[in-house]
Amino acid sequence: MDKNIKNVLKLVDNHLNNLEEYQSLLEAIFLSTQDAISVVNDKGEHIMVNPAYTKITGISTEDILGKEASYDVLEGESVHLKVLETKTAIKGVTLKLRPTGKIVIAQAAPIIVNNKLIGSVAGLTDVTEINKLTNKLQEAKKKIRQLSAKYIFDDIIGESEKFIDSKLQAQKAARVPVTVLLRGESGTGKELFAHAIHAQSSRKNNQFIRVNCAALSESLIESELFGYVEGAFTGAKKGGKKGLFEEANKGTIFLDEISEINLNTQVKLLRVLQEKEITRVGSSMSIPIDVRIIAATNVNLEQAVRKGKFREDLYYRLNIFPINIPSLKERKDDIPLLVNEFIKKFNYEYGRNIKGIEEQAVDKLMDYDWPGNVRELENYVGRCIINMNFNEQIIKRNNLPHQIIKAESLYNPKKVVNESIETLDDHISRLESEYLQKVLLNLNNNKTEAAKKLGISIRNLYYKLDKYNIV
Repeated sequence: MDKNIKNVLKLVDNHLNNLEEYQSLLEAIFLSTQDAISVVNDKGEHIMVNPAYTKITGISTEDILGKEASYDVLEGESVHLKVLETKTAIKGVTLKLRPTGKIVIAQAAPIIVNNKLIGSVAGLTDVTEINKLTNKLQEAKKKIRQLSAKYIFDDIIGESEKFIDSKLQAQKAARVPVTVLLRGESGTGKELFAHAIHAQSSRKNNQFIRVNCAALSESLIESELFGYVEGAFTGAKKGGKKGLFEEANKGTIFLDEISEINLNTQVKLLRVLQEKEITRVGSSMSIPIDVRIIAATNVNLEQAVRKGKFREDLYYRLNIFPINIPSLKERKDDIPLLVNEFIKKFNYEYGRNIKGIEEQAVDKLMDYDWPGNVRELENYVGRCIINMNFNEQIIKRNNLPHQIIKAESLYNPKKVVNESIETLDDHISRLESEYLQKVLLNLNNNKTEAAKKLGISIRNLYYKLDKYNIV
């Protein structure tokens, strides 16, 4: 054999050996990597997967080969199909896989040979455990806070002048054990302020007790607040029971919706403020207590005093350090800040990866007057995220709930000028229906509370819900 031919054959043989080595090396990497890898051809059909892929998806190699690119995607858009369509690499796409339901971050790149697209290769990183650990961390932080208070001043979001002033007033109140009266519309964040005042006070390591005065019936409120002795009434526990004021001793008690307590209980509450002692129901013995009182109301207490529904002497005892919390309508510039904060919150709660909100959507939110205040805004953002597709990462104008657009005419009379004219009865019925839905939304569908706030009987409320087909 010619020497030159022998040399050529030797080079070819060495080259083939190198290719086999390269192939073996690539196969070893492909099989051992912890990230799941899948490869599809130019038709979008799976032609290769590694063991990590079958582990994450729960789909065997035999079952996936030949299947279309989106076969393993439960929620989101297949990165393979996107790459085959655009011929460009993509990164950071969140997907939910079938059948395991695991959440992954996917990235993919085109396979191009001789300037021809022949397929796509994708890598999937399982973030399910990361999400679980993140959630556990958030729960741990929450539990730690619950030992004293759930919220601190850093949790109270807002940069408008009025809101900053309210926050500064609350921080001053935290430094001294003065009785505080938080005033503001429902949903403005009075409870957050109460928690934050306690958390920054010298009592932060002791109990913070929240009492919703509107949720306690007249027959129960005294025994709940001040406790009772054994035999005080039918059904009283053996040995009696401590009241919430005793539970809060050395700490803080937050009396939400203070205007809802009856006049008899107001007398006893006045004694707590004046004498620093309580008397259990059924007992004549006074018990000294050291409790910081923070009260809150969304009604005009001065008007309640004039109507004889609230004691004047108690009003003056509570109104030592009033803090007015502005409505969201008065601080609309804070809406973008609040929305971004709610996005972070719901990303954790719902396992989403929403990055932000477009300017047009923000403008639409700014046009609305938010009668339910921050609570209503939070509910809308949460609902908006729930209704978004899993692969969407930016809240857009068309993602906003229809209620904002529908309710806009209720609070902006200028926008009804060009609407078709309807009969007065139809118009009143429509407004009543929309308002009932809004009240139920703000009260988390609590019909008993809604009837009370609306000043109608529960039977009348159910009649109206049935009339307007409101579930």
